[in-house]
Amino acid sequence: MLKKLLLLLIVMVVMAIFWAKRDYEQALSRPVVTDSDVFVIKKGESFRQITRRLQQKWAVNPYWFRVIAYQKKVTNQLKAGEYILQPGMTLPDILAVFVSGKARQYAITFPEGWTFKQIRQRLLEEKNLRHTLDKLDDQALLKRLGSPYSHPEGLFFPETYFFEKNTLDLELLKRAYQKMQQVLQQEWVKRQPGLPLETPYQALILASIVEKETGKPSERAMIAGVFIRRLRKGMLLQTDPTVIYGMGERYQGNIRRKDLKQATPYNTYVIKGLPPTPIAMPGREAIHAVMHPTAGNSLYFVASGDGGHVFSATLREHVNAVNKYQKKRR
Repeated sequence: MLKKLLLLLIVMVVMAIFWAKRDYEQALSRPVVTDSDVFVIKKGESFRQITRRLQQKWAVNPYWFRVIAYQKKVTNQLKAGEYILQPGMTLPDILAVFVSGKARQYAITFPEGWTFKQIRQRLLEEKNLRHTLDKLDDQALLKRLGSPYSHPEGLFFPETYFFEKNTLDLELLKRAYQKMQQVLQQEWVKRQPGLPLETPYQALILASIVEKETGKPSERAMIAGVFIRRLRKGMLLQTDPTVIYGMGERYQGNIRRKDLKQATPYNTYVIKGLPPTPIAMPGREAIHAVMHPTAGNSLYFVASGDGGHVFSATLREHVNAVNKYQKKRR
């Protein structure tokens, strides 16, 4: 009788091992994600909590999920983030995604020519960021970035930036700030010799003006050349975008004669040389154009009405061009 019971026990153990092995093998290959969905691992969330939520969402076997994680030695390597899980994914697939840290990415774009005010507003509107900038004024923000400048205009590189959900808005701005410093330094060391620009920051100021003066890539270096020659000759830059920037909220779409005469730090019809800060966010092309201006003798330009400009070497030529293209006189 005892032998029969022992034999029965052995058979039951063997069967249990067989079924457990079979169930484990199925757990390795059985699809558990039934529909495409987003799964968020919160910062500080434990492995047990993650497992419990997976079980609630897709009926994941928590025992085998833990066993597989222990075998792969990744129980403490699941990274916080927002993950897109696709239909047909198995337990090992899910673990691999969580360990990779390849969380869902969002994108935010800062276009060339934008002002810092526009950047602040865009960041404020981005719901997937964690917001802190609303508590910082410009000076406090620059201090947090470790910037030596007193004004934020033009210091952030225009580009599309990718980020994970709940990234700090300040962290995103820091990336844009560092990218601008990098690009500016790269272009500065390769600049043409003899430019009337003493620092990279002065080049940034002029690049922001070039950025606002034309959206036509082929003209950037030509317009930069006009401004460089004016600076060399001690001429006023006389560029409307700086006047508009200096007017601030007073600008309503038109520049009046009295606006051109009103002294502001940015009215280049009145002040000599460059304004005190950039007026917008220039792209690499505008920065490069300022460092490599087109040679020539033109000192004036006027919009031709087709997106481009007509360049003139003398005031008389410029007046004729203004009459032709701006005042519609023949």
